[in-house]
Amino acid sequence: MNEHHEKPQFSRLHFMGSQASEQQAQWYIVGIPYDGTCSYRPGSRFAANAIREASWGLEMYSPQQNASLENVSYYDKGDIELPFGNCARTLTLIHSATQQTLQQQKKWLGIGGEHLVTLPTVQAYAKHFPQLAVVQIDAHADLRSEYIQEPLSHACVMHHISKIVSPQNITQIGIRSGTAEEWQWMHKHNSLFTCKDTLQQRLDLWKDIPIFLTIDLDVFSPGIFPGTGTPEPGGFTWNEFMEWLLQLRNLNIVGVDVVELAPHYDTSGISNILAAKVIREVLLMVS
Repeated sequence: MNEHHEKPQFSRLHFMGSQASEQQAQWYIVGIPYDGTCSYRPGSRFAANAIREASWGLEMYSPQQNASLENVSYYDKGDIELPFGNCARTLTLIHSATQQTLQQQKKWLGIGGEHLVTLPTVQAYAKHFPQLAVVQIDAHADLRSEYIQEPLSHACVMHHISKIVSPQNITQIGIRSGTAEEWQWMHKHNSLFTCKDTLQQRLDLWKDIPIFLTIDLDVFSPGIFPGTGTPEPGGFTWNEFMEWLLQLRNLNIVGVDVVELAPHYDTSGISNILAAKVIREVLLMVS
């Protein structure tokens, strides 16, 4: 009998290619399992681990960017432990985690969770980067001042962010749903871009400004991404999304989040894979 005993290796679920040492990483991946203000179909609190698992079905290499995650420095810190049912404390904990990330001179890539989780992250980023601007890729405007008399709702996240960074520092892409008041707001502040040439004119002015990029995955067509709490007919194909995303490649993107996957509404698992691929492409683009 062979007396040699090989030492077993243990691992936890993490996004593919995550480095073993957080000290050496440039980006922190952080799961944010919260969907307490979901207005239609809950379940996005289960997104982070679904994305992590799906990521192992992808290649590290992106042919669209001719780049590989093998050359990107990131560490998956796991999920923040959040008190489900306590919105105020949840937002405080997300804010604290973001602050700690910035104090350690790392960059944040959050995996939501509902879109409200972006608010405390942007609050922390705006303190660290006073000139911060925000790019929102989304199906919904999220500019309501309240939803069913609740101001702290995922439907209100960009309204609150506009008070932090000012309306002229918000760029919105992919929006196809909102109230009449939200559309009026976007037209008034010229925040919505539907033409890549017009967007490029703004981006040329934003090259040296720190940018937080927030991606709500319901920007995709429900035909290719049904796994979300508020599906909206229409939307991007994968190639259309990449065309818009890569237009941002020369910006100074200092933080990102990817939100609103609700994995249980897509039993095929395709939505999970698409979400993981979005994160792969974002990491390659910003690194």
